[in-house]
Amino acid sequence: MKSNRLAAREWGERIVLALLFTAIGSYIMIVFNPWGSGPLLHNKVEDYLAKIGTSVILLVAALLVRRSKRFEKYWQILFALFTMSVVVSLDLVFGVYGVYYLNIDGNSPAGFAFIKLNECFIVVSAIITFTFLSGGSLSSIYIQKGKLKLGLIIGSVTFILAAAGSIPIANLFNAKDLSLDRIIPWIPWLLISALANGTLEELWFRGLFLRKLQPFFGNFISIFLIAFVFTLMHGSVTYTASNAIFLAIVFPLALAWGYVMQKTDSVWGSILFHAGMDIPIFLGIFSNFS
Repeated sequence: MKSNRLAAREWGERIVLALLFTAIGSYIMIVFNPWGSGPLLHNKVEDYLAKIGTSVILLVAALLVRRSKRFEKYWQILFALFTMSVVVSLDLVFGVYGVYYLNIDGNSPAGFAFIKLNECFIVVSAIITFTFLSGGSLSSIYIQKGKLKLGLIIGSVTFILAAAGSIPIANLFNAKDLSLDRIIPWIPWLLISALANGTLEELWFRGLFLRKLQPFFGNFISIFLIAFVFTLMHGSVTYTASNAIFLAIVFPLALAWGYVMQKTDSVWGSILFHAGMDIPIFLGIFSNFS
């Protein structure tokens, strides 16, 4: 009887944890969104204070949970959510506003690639720093060799297939006047943009959370929860002709990227896979630059 009550309590805690993760993760990606049209609150100072306050609350909650014998096992998830909030804020300040104040033109393939590379550096360095501060290692966020050969095979094949079909797929992203002659000069900037974006988003979501969620939810549910938050983040994008179709594609892709990361025990295969799928998006964006 006691074991049944204990099992019921553990399942209750896991349900609450799943709801908290999706709610807080979604809140961070909506409220902190560095790619939105403006601050959530009308007053920019209040908006900044709200974001700072959220990060402080998450950090304090993580540290308090760490001191609790009963709930200590959950503290890494809360700390990862705190990390996510800080990373998004840093991306806003240095990756969006910083580039704007430096007067860098993002409306060109080269400028866009620079912005993505800058974002990648900010996000990856911040995630690695906070991972070490929490006592984690690079392997805890899947930065390791893993099954490297399998990862490179899966990543390379999916990247090549996505790149080969990128011109017709780019029509979903409002592409204009695409031709091979027009695309060839963009190739270096396409590769930089796609690889940088694939790297930052795979570490930002699956790398940061997969190992922390798996002990409580197993493989599939962990992938599912992360995919849900990841898909929701893309709900307000403006570079697609149909958000509904785009989100219907993003969610299963997010599940696939999580599966590849788990299967290969490293981030490299999912980065290449993700980068390949980003090429049609960036083709559409580049084609609209004047």
